[in-house]
Amino acid sequence: MDQGIRIDKWLWAVRAFKTRSLASEACRSGKVKILDQSVKPSRELKVGEIITVSLPPIIRTMKVLVIAGNRVSAKLVPGLMEDLTPESEYQKLKRQKEPGFEFRERGLGRPTKRERREIEFLKLYLDE
Repeated sequence: MDQGIRIDKWLWAVRAFKTRSLASEACRSGKVKILDQSVKPSRELKVGEIITVSLPPIIRTMKVLVIAGNRVSAKLVPGLMEDLTPESEYQKLKRQKEPGFEFRERGLGRPTKRERREIEFLKLYLDE
């Protein structure tokens, strides 16, 4: 297949986004880039291009190996793209999902809303 395919359709096909409309919205909002330039959802994608997708808190980098127009199963995705995302990005995601434990003196009860905000601020500050 020598022709390109819309980038939003390819991102949906390789399961980078749950729906094609989410992929289109990400392109429109500047979260999808090729060669450090934001792209429109209708941009034609070619084999060998490197795509950068900002999916907070991580930034995924993918290389197009095969053009696919239809959504494929998760097992077939590695054959369509090469994941160039550094391991440090996946560590950020892993750290965010881990439940944190904060020590509180016995008898103080649950933290107030203000205290919870302070705890979240400190967690973010200490992670960086």
